[in-house]
Amino acid sequence: MSIPLPLAEPAPRARRAAHEANRLAKRLRHQVGRAIADFGMIEDGDRVMVCLSGGKDSYTLLDILLQLQRKAPVRFSITAVNLDQKQPGFPGHVLPDYLRTLGVDFHILEQDTYSVVKRVVPEGKTLCSLCSRLRRGALYSFAAEHGYTKIALGHHRDDMVATFFLNLFFHAKLSGMPPKLLSDDGRHVVIRPLAYVREDDIARYAELRRFPIIPCNLCGSQENLQRKQVKRMLEAWEQEHPGRIETIARALGDVRPSQLADPKLFDFLALGARGGALPDAHAWLAGEPHAATDETDD
Repeated sequence: MSIPLPLAEPAPRARRAAHEANRLAKRLRHQVGRAIADFGMIEDGDRVMVCLSGGKDSYTLLDILLQLQRKAPVRFSITAVNLDQKQPGFPGHVLPDYLRTLGVDFHILEQDTYSVVKRVVPEGKTLCSLCSRLRRGALYSFAAEHGYTKIALGHHRDDMVATFFLNLFFHAKLSGMPPKLLSDDGRHVVIRPLAYVREDDIARYAELRRFPIIPCNLCGSQENLQRKQVKRMLEAWEQEHPGRIETIARALGDVRPSQLADPKLFDFLALGARGGALPDAHAWLAGEPHAATDETDD
């Protein structure tokens, strides 16, 4: 009686997954490295605080930065920081356990912003704005107290495109989520090293690396968010016209003020002017003739 041999499929499948993960990691390292170089995100001697939420984006950010740190042309330190917002059911052991396996420096902050948000925001209203402000305040304060020179966030290319349309549709302004910015108080430089990375690539990388994802059961569970509406629109566009999101992302890096309509960014008054004083806005709005051509009826 012959004994059937054990199936050999799991080993080849594991090798294929490892090969795909390595190829994807190489592409992500290239994209993150290019973003860091293009926008001067990390300098020699920087102390980088990586904000880790437990989602796929921040896990990927930390993972790729740790890989780049080994061969980077500059020296910089990395500290992972998570804010435990005391959401019910939050598995507080997951991130510390994972970070210890990496051997990376980390801190877990504890602040009950969940109760504040639920108490202040009326039922049915979106929670993101207040939640983000409270979280940002806690993280910025910690960065200032401990002397971190850069704060790294896990926003990616698709987040940046979505933010552009959010501001366009709901706030009537052309602005977005820059790869690098100075905080309003001028004390912190915030960087987004995933600025060139597609969300689909991040999702696949997180799956291959088997990151211990912690879902958000606060703002992430709300279906009426404007950001989710925009995301659905972009997904429909991408399905109908593959590559459209990438085209929009490239456009955000090729702004031409003279082709828009903001007189604060481009001197339209001087464009083609033939000399002499121009009437100001008040004169035009009041329907008053220019002083130099003022005529009266006798």
